[in-house]
Amino acid sequence: MSDLSHHDVDVIYQSIHQLISDAKHSLQQTVNRTLTMTYWYIGRELTVKLSNNKSGELVNDLVYSVSRLLVAQHGKGFTRANLFHFMRFYAVYPDEKRLYSLSRLISWTHFRSLIYIDDPTERDFYTELCEHENWSTRVLRERISSQLFKRTALSQEPEVAIKAELEALASGKPISPKMVLRDPYVLDFLQLPSSYSESDLEQAILNELTQFLQELGSDFCFVARQKRISIGKKDHYLDLLFFHRRLKRLIAIELKLDDFQPAHKGQMELYVRWLDKYEKCPGEARPIGIILCAGKDQDEIELLGLDDGDIHVAEYLTELPNQALLQERLQRAITSAKERFAEQSYEENTI
Repeated sequence: MSDLSHHDVDVIYQSIHQLISDAKHSLQQTVNRTLTMTYWYIGRELTVKLSNNKSGELVNDLVYSVSRLLVAQHGKGFTRANLFHFMRFYAVYPDEKRLYSLSRLISWTHFRSLIYIDDPTERDFYTELCEHENWSTRVLRERISSQLFKRTALSQEPEVAIKAELEALASGKPISPKMVLRDPYVLDFLQLPSSYSESDLEQAILNELTQFLQELGSDFCFVARQKRISIGKKDHYLDLLFFHRRLKRLIAIELKLDDFQPAHKGQMELYVRWLDKYEKCPGEARPIGIILCAGKDQDEIELLGLDDGDIHVAEYLTELPNQALLQERLQRAITSAKERFAEQSYEENTI
């Protein structure tokens, strides 16, 4: 033992420790996948066996009777309520091959939150991001609670475009900026006073940077505050600068207390072009600019061509909006998008 140094012992220990940790992680993944698929098979078995029973009351009684036997033999995980969860699970995720792939990273506790999202497109959105961004159950519930899908740029696209984006992500293609850009951003955690300045907002964001990054979305990394941008004899200062690892792009953020003004676009264009020329590293995509403002006029946004460019205009809300407000905004955005889509199709057909 005297011939062994502390360094040798530590190296051997760390190596074995890593082997054990990897084995535990692998075992946990195997257990999670097995449980998830077992619940899906149970849901399928119940659905198939009960498909001929037209009476809801009879189905209820049969499930209750089966659950009593299962609980007596296998424990409380097979209550009547859970059996109906399993049936719902099978109903909304009917593709066994796809589910098996998802179960590598998404546990039953994730699916338990996902299966009761009624809109299939919205459910697919959360499912894909759970898989690709490795969300914990807690993060998933927070994202659903804050109505993340309805606040992404993606939700403002026609349904066919949303499905195309989700299918591309499922097939392994890079994530789209529309899936990571929010509108509005909910900054309720900042606890701002009733009267505050842009510098107050900026300071509050920096004080609560961790939660602010969570609201922006995963993979955002803080780079700088008041980033100096020197052009000719003038110095300009960008409020906040981030980097998005998955998009491989710098993200410039300007904070505006008032509603969006056309002049804000010119200011952000200047910043984005400067970052593209002087700060962008090899292999990175062109920077994106986000103008966080108190409000905006969608017609003005469309006229300025800001829907699909590198500059994104988003509202921020200092308290979580209610479902009705977000639903109204979503429907308004969808209607507008469909009208634009119809106009484009008409123009193409008349050329």
